[in-house]
Amino acid sequence: MKTIATPKAPAAIGPYSQAKIIGNLLFTAGQIPLIPESMEMVTGSIEAQTERVLANLDAVLEAAGTTWDRVAKTTVFLTDLADFAAFNGVYEKHLGQAKPARSTVQVAALPRAAKVEIELIAEV
Repeated sequence: MKTIATPKAPAAIGPYSQAKIIGNLLFTAGQIPLIPESMEMVTGSIEAQTERVLANLDAVLEAAGTTWDRVAKTTVFLTDLADFAAFNGVYEKHLGQAKPARSTVQVAALPRAAKVEIELIAEV
């Protein structure tokens, strides 16, 4: 098992790793819209928060030596499913032709009052 840690993504805000590689699979922790350099939250629209979350996941994928084309599954947590269409527009544009399997669920709350959190499983 290998631990992935990159300064290009937010440091863990608890007792966990950004990601782990087991065999040829990468499992990421959930990413929220934290700016890595300052650890401040992106506030505002679901679109702005989603862009930051995806950029954070880009950094973790890069550190693990893989790409969105090798992502098998994402799990998306939204605090309001009314944001689904706006979230989906940013997600689709960012991922391009990559179309991993995905689950999207509404949750009561996320850390630091985030509107969105995403975790993923990818092949490395």
